[in-house]
Amino acid sequence: MSFSKVLVANRGEIAWRVMRTAKAMGYRTVAVYSDADRDAPHVAFADEVVRIGPSPVGESYLSIDRILEAAHKSGADAVHPGYGFLSENEAFAAACEKAGLAFIGPPPSAIAAMGNKAAAKRRMIDAGVPCVPGYQGADQGDANLEKEARKIGLPVMVKAAAGGGGRGMRLVERDADLVEAIRTARTEAESAFGSGELILEKAVVDARHVEIQVFADAHGNVIHLGERDCSVQRRHQKVIEEAPSPAVDADLRRRMGAAAVAAARAIGYRGAGTVEFLLGADEAFYFLEMNTRLQVEHPVTEAITGQDLVAWQLKVAAGEKLPLTQEQFAFNGHAIEVRLYAEDAYAGFLPQTGRIDFWRPATGAGVRIDHGIRVGLTISPFYDPMIAKVIAHGGTREEARTRLVQALRETVVLGPVTNRHFLIRLLEHPEFAAGKATTAFLGKHEFPAPAISDAHWQLAAALLWQQSAERYPVTLRGWRNSNPEPTPVRLAVGNTERLLQVTGPEKIEPVPFHIDGDDVIVDLDALTIRFTDKTYAPPATAAAGSDGKLRAPMDGKIVAINVAAGDTVTKGQTLIVLEAMKIQHQLKAALDAKVESVAVKEGQQVSNRAILVTMAADAAAH
Repeated sequence: MSFSKVLVANRGEIAWRVMRTAKAMGYRTVAVYSDADRDAPHVAFADEVVRIGPSPVGESYLSIDRILEAAHKSGADAVHPGYGFLSENEAFAAACEKAGLAFIGPPPSAIAAMGNKAAAKRRMIDAGVPCVPGYQGADQGDANLEKEARKIGLPVMVKAAAGGGGRGMRLVERDADLVEAIRTARTEAESAFGSGELILEKAVVDARHVEIQVFADAHGNVIHLGERDCSVQRRHQKVIEEAPSPAVDADLRRRMGAAAVAAARAIGYRGAGTVEFLLGADEAFYFLEMNTRLQVEHPVTEAITGQDLVAWQLKVAAGEKLPLTQEQFAFNGHAIEVRLYAEDAYAGFLPQTGRIDFWRPATGAGVRIDHGIRVGLTISPFYDPMIAKVIAHGGTREEARTRLVQALRETVVLGPVTNRHFLIRLLEHPEFAAGKATTAFLGKHEFPAPAISDAHWQLAAALLWQQSAERYPVTLRGWRNSNPEPTPVRLAVGNTERLLQVTGPEKIEPVPFHIDGDDVIVDLDALTIRFTDKTYAPPATAAAGSDGKLRAPMDGKIVAINVAAGDTVTKGQTLIVLEAMKIQHQLKAALDAKVESVAVKEGQQVSNRAILVTMAADAAAH
């Protein structure tokens, strides 16, 4: 069907990215926003904007009624769902069609066919697509799942049948962990997807995660656009994606592509989709799931094919045939993408929130950065912590890899902690550089927090020392100091403090930094550190958590409280479960103690560092 105005039912970088192509093709665009996104760049970019509710996703981006109301209010006649949120929601696609809106995605029946992992797997087995051995039956009792898991044999994956993005998923390698894995996967699945149904799959050890991009039109044409390797993952969420896969040759690509096309044909697919496989070392591959939407990592496919996949989506939704046939496809070079997250990779990938104080995306040959941020924007706890995608394309894999490393070094975010330094270490690791990384990569290699160099400490002290003299720009251009007497400055990073003597160096090399009250954020050698001036504060005496107070590590919502006043707890025991950025975090006791008070209730939204539980510190000796 024809349409002229496209509403993008999403936010951030993907909303902005979709609207760029839609505008270039002559469509008018409509952005929707929650209160948290009122000042976001995608909102400013759109031709029209409609507020759809408060910040929680259930009252905004996941509300079908509010999205449809926004379409009606703006006069939009097409809806692009982006990825995440309602993009794979059968009811949403059906509601759009019922409202006379072109849904820029597959038909509701195709979404339904692949929306439940158990049903999808049964359908793929019937279609002759290779599948991982497992259990996807109707008996969902914990006892039966335990029995079936032991029948399959460990290691086994416990997965949410309705899920995706690594939520509701647990790898079980020891029998002693099985019961807890089933319980926590079900709880997280119910919270994230509204369904606690689980499936079990034999874990393919040291495999690669390889996915095939497929495209289908309404005229019976189905093709694949090659593969992407997404093996480097944390918490079953992708960290690095590349195309083509270092492990796939032309013959394997042909066989995997044929299986992916068969999967798409089996469900009457239309539009962009991705069929995900596990690839063993023996080149045996197994169907995992089909994502009935555009993928986060679609830019690497665009880079090596020279095609705009969003443009293809719009053309297919308008009833056109696919722009190319399978035989017309050619691949050019190699592309690698990393996901830049607001998270502390050296503290269990803990999501971070806060204001963006400085943003400098890299530029250069073969570099592309998709983002949805700007200086002054706040990364909130309500949404996924991904803030940008950094992509590099080159004639060879090595050229793409080195360009991406350099792009990350030049891309600076000051404010919330990000995983940028961690990403550079992954890309520079010899195993990844050699193209040998599998899904076991992050599990078998340690990436401890780097030591903060003396140069970092001295630079931070010098910057804080001089801030009282004048107001400096973000990038220091050099200064001279005529004060011969050293000035003591005491700085802290977490629980570590150092007393430094600042005499004023002749010159400080230009570096990105930001001063925020008593804090200074310094970016040096691709490592961004936030220092706090403690010169006039009393010295720290207790380690974090050892004072008997359990604090929130980030903004979030309390979803479970496992203790009450008077309870005796042991070190490592889970006291509170906090949900932030769609992930549940188990907050544990730092010592053996007795609970004095619980300061929160289930369902309560709490801020970073808020005290949740107070324990009697003197009980630690018992």
